[in-house]
Amino acid sequence: MAHTKVRVKLVGEDGNAFSILGRVSKALKRSGQPEAAKEYLERATTGDYDHLLAVTLEYVDEGQKDEEVQNAS
Repeated sequence: MAHTKVRVKLVGEDGNAFSILGRVSKALKRSGQPEAAKEYLERATTGDYDHLLAVTLEYVDEGQKDEEVQNAS
């Protein structure tokens, strides 16, 4: 499913898996993409921590401000 990446600050924030899942899911929902949030959670939780981070980077444009929407190419 095509989605628009959201900007979520990852560096310097809580690196706990549940914290990352919550922040990214919340940002996707706030950007009007509830289906992408559901897809993200399903995909990100099917492996180990490294898998979670790899999937997260497919949905996030890591930036300085949380939850800003930025178009993905």
